[in-house]
Amino acid sequence: MENNELILNQTSGVGGNASVSMGGEAGGGLEGAETEWSDFLLLFIRATIMGLIIIASIFGNLLVIVSVMRHRKLRVITNYFVVSLALADMLVAMFAMTFNASVQIFDRWLFGYFMCDVWNSLDVYFSTASILHLCCISVDRYYAIVRPLKYPISMTKRVVAIMLLNTWISPAVISFVPIFMGWYTTTENQDFRNEHPDVCGFRVNKVYAVFSSSISFWIPCTIMIFTYFAIFREANRQEKEMFNRHGAALLLHQNNTNGDMLSNSGGSSKTLMHEINQDLHHTPTKERNIIKMKREHKAARTLGIIMGTFILCWLPFFLWYISTSLCSSCDCPDIVVTVVFWIGYFNSTLNPIIYAYFNREFREAFKNTLQCAFCSLCRRPPSDLDSYDVRRPSIRYDDRTRSIYSETYMKHIDRRRSSEFGSSL
Repeated sequence: MENNELILNQTSGVGGNASVSMGGEAGGGLEGAETEWSDFLLLFIRATIMGLIIIASIFGNLLVIVSVMRHRKLRVITNYFVVSLALADMLVAMFAMTFNASVQIFDRWLFGYFMCDVWNSLDVYFSTASILHLCCISVDRYYAIVRPLKYPISMTKRVVAIMLLNTWISPAVISFVPIFMGWYTTTENQDFRNEHPDVCGFRVNKVYAVFSSSISFWIPCTIMIFTYFAIFREANRQEKEMFNRHGAALLLHQNNTNGDMLSNSGGSSKTLMHEINQDLHHTPTKERNIIKMKREHKAARTLGIIMGTFILCWLPFFLWYISTSLCSSCDCPDIVVTVVFWIGYFNSTLNPIIYAYFNREFREAFKNTLQCAFCSLCRRPPSDLDSYDVRRPSIRYDDRTRSIYSETYMKHIDRRRSSEFGSSL
């Protein structure tokens, strides 16, 4: 009897353990399903964000290129750099973002050893070209505002063509040549790549890290900061000088109207009043210069915002790049690397948005181009933006001519006609 009871107890113990084991397996299966579902959701969100950034970058920069080509009023020297910058940003989205997105989605490199070098070369090449374009734009704005008399001589179409050619050729020195020759990486990483062709990392040696980051970011960024500092200082000086002179002219004109100035006047007061009248009643040439100056200041402000956005987007990446390359013991989580890469890529998407928000001529050109692309009324010829008057009504030449000269001129014509009619009688 005792043996039978012991056997039953042992059997019941085995059954209890089996039930506990089955319950554990069921709980583990539920946790695994939840983990898989959360991983799939995160992957879907990540792929959606990357896809939206790529599509917005391609179509936004394409819109910039098409708008400048269609509208004659946008074909100025500065916008040559803008179109070339848009092309570089669009190529960044097509050939750099897409391969990076595939690695993030599939968690491995799918295109082999040779295409890994091609992707790394294109990534460095187009990103550097985009940065050098912004540097050229800052130099162009510097001459336009700080040295306006030298601008037509310095920034000719030939000079602009040479600058653009250099921005497209010079990045090859730090991209295709050292990457395909194997000069950019260490011997250990080269051996690792030969053994693992499904991994496409970009591990560089210290010499290449300093050299490439200096050409791609640190030197152009320093040039842009100094040029825009000089631009904003000069723009503020010009605006303050114009405001003070115009305000003083209005005050003196008001005093003259009340008879306070001419009580003890002589030849000097007449000369002073002549200058006041010139300040109050601008000539067409002076008005054109004022309008041109305001446009230059607006363009400088827009491009300054682009430069500031560029620094905020690319500075985290290059800080990570130079610090991890020089410090061999410093390690960074993969999620941080992905974030700094895509923050830098996002700069290529932001530039068209900045144009549309801060520049009215680009905004109207974008609107006109999209209407012609999606509406059935697009058979009309391209608009040259002449119908969009971006100036304030107070400085329009037609209104100014009508308000200053029309009354005197019409009175003179009426007086002349009446005298001629009287003499004929």
